[in-house]
Amino acid sequence: METERLESSLWVGSKRYRAVLTEWHLKWTEVDKKNRDKKTTLFVMAASVPVQEVVGVEEGRVEVLPRKTVEESDTDFTVFYVKRSSSGGSSGLLWRLGRIQFSCPSRVLRDQWIKHIRSSLRTHGTSRPQKLLIFINPFGGRQKGREIYHSRVAPLFELAGITCHVIVTDRANQARDHVLKKDLTGFDGVVCVGGDGMFSELLHGLIGRTQEEAGLSEDDPSVTLQQCPLHIGIIPAGSTDCVCFATVGVVDPVTSALHIIIGDSQPLDVCSVHHASALVRYSVSLVGYGFYGDVLAESEKHRWMGPLRYDYSVVYLSNRSYAGVVQYLPADPLLSSPRDKTRCLSGCSVCSRSTERLFQSSSDCSSLYSSNFSQLSSSDPEGEWVSVEGRFRCVSLTCMSSSCPKSPLGLSPSAHLADGTGDLILVWDTHPLGFLKFLYRHTSTQDQFDLPFVEVHRVKAARFTLISEPEDAEAEPVAHVADEDDAVGSQQRLEQHRTEAQTESKSSPPFLCGLCCRNSASASVWNCDGEILPFSNILCRIHGQLVRLYARGIEDEASLHGSCEGLP
Repeated sequence: METERLESSLWVGSKRYRAVLTEWHLKWTEVDKKNRDKKTTLFVMAASVPVQEVVGVEEGRVEVLPRKTVEESDTDFTVFYVKRSSSGGSSGLLWRLGRIQFSCPSRVLRDQWIKHIRSSLRTHGTSRPQKLLIFINPFGGRQKGREIYHSRVAPLFELAGITCHVIVTDRANQARDHVLKKDLTGFDGVVCVGGDGMFSELLHGLIGRTQEEAGLSEDDPSVTLQQCPLHIGIIPAGSTDCVCFATVGVVDPVTSALHIIIGDSQPLDVCSVHHASALVRYSVSLVGYGFYGDVLAESEKHRWMGPLRYDYSVVYLSNRSYAGVVQYLPADPLLSSPRDKTRCLSGCSVCSRSTERLFQSSSDCSSLYSSNFSQLSSSDPEGEWVSVEGRFRCVSLTCMSSSCPKSPLGLSPSAHLADGTGDLILVWDTHPLGFLKFLYRHTSTQDQFDLPFVEVHRVKAARFTLISEPEDAEAEPVAHVADEDDAVGSQQRLEQHRTEAQTESKSSPPFLCGLCCRNSASASVWNCDGEILPFSNILCRIHGQLVRLYARGIEDEASLHGSCEGLP
């Protein structure tokens, strides 16, 4: 229903404004004092806010942050909206809670304005969450999850009229188990206050629950998984907040909370990782073997150091390589390329076109890539697959740029969030100083792929087989026949593999100095979004737009000047 236009003469402080509420915008324009009595009225300052970005409206003169204060008034009302500002060194924009206080000639007019604004929010805010399930990790990062939520996020949710059910977790995988097993009726989304580990719990729980309810086997890589109905929100409060940084562009709780409030929706590709006919994990940022696996395994010994443990571990692990066979299923090079110098920003055209391809209607409801994965169980296992063999410093697959504050452009700067592909990065064995040069370029604007021992491919699937372990390769079939225990079995296996990883890490030989020593082991481990996978042979498949986040992608500077014009 179209919102009725409302136009009045209102006051902001000592200045008179002409305020107009249309179907899509709230505008207020200052009237030039010197020309008020003339027939031609001049306007000297104008501001405009999209109705979609109005957070809420309150009676009286109201402050919300840093603490709520209310000054009662029969003729005043306060409008809260999204206000953008530059984030300095980050790639995205900071969102702040803007505020404007209007004074009306009468209480009747004030009530009319409040009624019309709230009606507009209901009309244009159908995607806004009304009820959220929120998990707080009190142990992650600097252990400030509770403080961040209650002081900076909860007041914003209250202002927006969102009902929140809050659970403070006291053990690992509590959030995942709750999402898997408990009744979620009435919730519009689930939110984590924590880092990438807490997000991963919600990711696994939500995907597992959705496939179980749909009767689909997560273990079969050829199955087209069903898109999850609930959105996931991230309030960054962890040691690493890679997913938040790569999807919003900043690591800021207020910015993320405002994206949740206005109901932004960013689809996200997910990579399923399989071993020995079973799903072992899902990934959205990094599946890395060799260097990245070694760093994670070494850093686990120094968790007491906090985030610094990753920097400490890198120093020792720059001179190791591993023999293996990498096979990959290339994506269509005409659609996009990992070397095309584009960036996946808010409103990305590549991801938008992919939405049409991934969800085009068909009689059998098959996805774009289903036919390619039928090759996994065919008599010709190669098909369109490309195979390379050799020694690698690292092999990594990412579904996003994997940017972070220390690496603003990320592992693959031109990777896309929702195009149904991943970027496979192969770093061949090379001199230690050459590999250090590759690592250093991640912290600058230099092209890390412009090196003779590095190659990158945009793929729909990838496999890795360790040459030195043929018995392991034989034990890993590439096809799977679903059985009745699949729905719950995959989650139990996640716990089993976690236990195996801990056991194997205790029995594995110690790491040696990276610059002085050669390899002390013939095999590495996989780093899957910060979790160790204790085996070498895996199969990965990219599932296009499997989940949706409360985000809109990274906004560039153009959004700073074009969205809310003239705002103070």
